[in-house]
Amino acid sequence: MALGFAQAFRTFGRLTLAGAIGAGLAAGDVGAQQKTPSPGSAKALFAGASLPTQGPAQPIGFYAKGCMTGAVALPTDGPTWQAMRLSRNRRWGNPAMIALLERFSQDAVKYAGWPGILVGDIAQPRGGPMLNGHSSHQIGLDADIWFTPMPARRMTPQEREDLPFTSMLQKDKFLTVNPKVWTESRARLLMLAASYPEVERIFVNPAIKKKMCDTWAGDRTNLGKLRPIYGHDSHFHIRIKCPPGAAGCTPQAPVAAGDGCDKSLAYWFTPAPWAPPKPPKPGAKPPKPPREMMVSDLPKACAAVLDAASVASMQAATYGGPSAASAFAAAPAAASADDSDDALPDVGPVPNDKPALQ
Repeated sequence: MALGFAQAFRTFGRLTLAGAIGAGLAAGDVGAQQKTPSPGSAKALFAGASLPTQGPAQPIGFYAKGCMTGAVALPTDGPTWQAMRLSRNRRWGNPAMIALLERFSQDAVKYAGWPGILVGDIAQPRGGPMLNGHSSHQIGLDADIWFTPMPARRMTPQEREDLPFTSMLQKDKFLTVNPKVWTESRARLLMLAASYPEVERIFVNPAIKKKMCDTWAGDRTNLGKLRPIYGHDSHFHIRIKCPPGAAGCTPQAPVAAGDGCDKSLAYWFTPAPWAPPKPPKPGAKPPKPPREMMVSDLPKACAAVLDAASVASMQAATYGGPSAASAFAAAPAAASADDSDDALPDVGPVPNDKPALQ
């Protein structure tokens, strides 16, 4: 395997913009997703729903093409977590996802030496496609966790909007983890997240996957759950399985056996994933631009989800009961015992989240 990576690096080293190509691609993808959707599009309609539906929780469709009913919100603050970018209104999920995040945050303090997690996007109140930033996160079974540790104080809403992302990568090297930023506690955090049976995949940057393959000395049983994909250098993306009894949920194919430290990873260190599209042949008609996704493109039940009655309030649908949204507001944040992240570098655009078939 080491030989394969060495050959890949030598091959890619001949390309002139190796250090910037990944960041440029991610930035371009995010920019493309931020085009203003038409008023009747699925993005516009689902983004316009401010509250979830009443009734039982059900994920409908696939992670990148669906919606959900009966979502609950992760409380803004907990003893071991803080929700970020609150203005996006994307801290909604299936109760199974929200329960896992609460458990994971507690276990991270207890077992990984982590001071608490910062939770990014989960899903919109009724799921569906988002205006920007993601292709998946549509059925309440995906969640983003920042690689930045939770501070030892409660951040204000404005601080949660402004706090920059921190990349784990070196800015002057292609797909290389920055040793000044990466810590063993981050590795423990990833493997802890992968340890839960309901977690099916964790998407990370290919460089982070390689770092884990090269350095993780513990139990490697769940290492295969870490899947390399574009972006994901400042956060990791947890995806859980369709909950039991969720008949309308479309599962993803299981992860292949093994630790994933094989040719499927080596592929990311070749020019192929980063190559620009081939130019059309002379005289060929230019390809049509992608058609905007409409509600009719989603599972049929999603139209009814948009029309369904809302819960009474955000507080009423917050996980843990009506008082959960404010119950932890004054709770002290745990201090880090063994991890220092002073002077971490800032990083640019909103992390991209291409749908993965890994």
